[in-house]
Amino acid sequence: MLRRLDADDPRFKGAVFTPGLNLVVADRLRGSAITDSRNSAGKSSLIELIHFLLGGRVTKTSLAARKPLREITFGLEMSWPNVDSLKVWRAGGRPNVVRISPDISDAEAHEPMALDLGDDFAELSVETWNRLIERDLFHLGDEHDGVSGRILLSFLARRASSHGFNEATRTFARQAEVDATTNLAYLLGLDWQLANGYRELAARKATRTQLRKAVNDPVWGRIVGSIADLRGQIALAQGQVDRLRAQIAEFQVVPEYERVKEQADDVARRIKQLSQDDVIDRDNLEELQQAITEATDVDTTYLEPVYEELRVVLNEQVRRRFEEVKDFHRSVVRNRRRFLDAEIAEITDRLEARRTERSRLGEEQARLLHVLNDGGALEALTALQQAMAREQATLEALRHRYDAAQTLEASARQITTQRLQLQQAVSTDLDERFEHTSEATLLFSQYAQRLYGQGREAYLAIEAGPNSLQIRPHIHSDDSRGISSMVIFCFDLTVAVLAHRHHRGPDFLIHDSHLFDGVDDRQLAAALQLAADVTEEENMQYIATFNSDDLDKAARQGFNAAPYVREPHLTDRLDDGGLFGFRF
Repeated sequence: MLRRLDADDPRFKGAVFTPGLNLVVADRLRGSAITDSRNSAGKSSLIELIHFLLGGRVTKTSLAARKPLREITFGLEMSWPNVDSLKVWRAGGRPNVVRISPDISDAEAHEPMALDLGDDFAELSVETWNRLIERDLFHLGDEHDGVSGRILLSFLARRASSHGFNEATRTFARQAEVDATTNLAYLLGLDWQLANGYRELAARKATRTQLRKAVNDPVWGRIVGSIADLRGQIALAQGQVDRLRAQIAEFQVVPEYERVKEQADDVARRIKQLSQDDVIDRDNLEELQQAITEATDVDTTYLEPVYEELRVVLNEQVRRRFEEVKDFHRSVVRNRRRFLDAEIAEITDRLEARRTERSRLGEEQARLLHVLNDGGALEALTALQQAMAREQATLEALRHRYDAAQTLEASARQITTQRLQLQQAVSTDLDERFEHTSEATLLFSQYAQRLYGQGREAYLAIEAGPNSLQIRPHIHSDDSRGISSMVIFCFDLTVAVLAHRHHRGPDFLIHDSHLFDGVDDRQLAAALQLAADVTEEENMQYIATFNSDDLDKAARQGFNAAPYVREPHLTDRLDDGGLFGFRF
């Protein structure tokens, strides 16, 4: 259950909720001008903020993203499974971050990004927060394609801004029926995975439609083509490949040409190897020549002047030792130069020998190539082989296009067959889940009869349609005002109660005042009393926003709203009467 909605802006009028029926009322003050309106008092904004704090997507036009509200941090306190109370904070200026207390993002939440803020707080991504909502409020496992916590919440808290009150089984404009009914199937206890099969078929059909359009396009159609045209092209290409293969099979190359070709290949390999060896020897030669320039005698003439400057007299024994060292060094340098000169001479000889060999091999190669060119037999065979390779590539491409065209043509039949099989499977499943569908139908009928009296025909029609699971709530109409709104009211109450009873959803239901526009006074009073009774029986919570004059209509029919009116008390006063304490 929701407990409190607040903000860090002192002007914000915090909302307090309790179990059972909760009414948030906007009043018209005495002396208000005709132009004053309660449409901007904040009734719908309250529901928008609840969605925002429960992981709703933020766009440039979202309420919390508006400039006057962007820096305000809003908070929602609520009960949570296995936790006495959970507090959620989120700001429009940081829409991708949610702060919660206490930290419930344990290992089961699979959240590697969670930032530990202490024992009681955690900062999470919005995606992680939505996974926690799916896990704990809706008891969804890791794999639940087609079922979304955000869509499930939209059925329990419809928004006028999303046109959520247009029809009972959709929560926003242009919502795909298969997406809506898959999520409703989960809340009602039906096989949502079977229902989701329609969504997968719809995606395949959409893909096929786009491919079909591409095939009909004069340019893109050449990528695939028609099956009939491709059959003829494949037959011609296959015939050309067979003809060339036969010619190659009959082609005879005399042994002399094969031998000459092998010789030419061998000569080419030897020339290539000689060139590689030259590169290595030239690098070595350059290093040796550099080493010779570095092999010089050490100059020691500077030593005696240095010692004289230091006033050190060198005796004859030291002088002799210097001469011995100089002689030894000259010997080392001479030996090194002789070794380097020998290495250089050897490399130079090898380079010259390879140059001569390469010249000879070049002449031999020219002779062999001339023989091959004059012969012509090998050239003709090569040309035939190249032509057959091209034709084989063309044939393979045509076959791939043919396979794609066949798949495209067969996909329509496959989709039709699978749709019929899925429809039959869903129909069989509905028969097996008769208790679930009966419970939902009886509950809806019971609620409708509380509003319109015994004997009023009211039921839920649930069947396997050709394109989706079909769920149609029906209350027989006698042209009374607001009948479609009361269909939504009874349907939402049924869905919320069943989801809560069977642990597939939370324990709250929220409606905007737009739902009750145009509803007859008697049905309005009966709906509020029904909500009060049902939430008490089911240990649930119902939150609704109202204009005070609508409640006056219900009061004239005997409904006492006073015990259920909660803070804040909204008014149409321009400066501080609304939810935010200021107008923007």
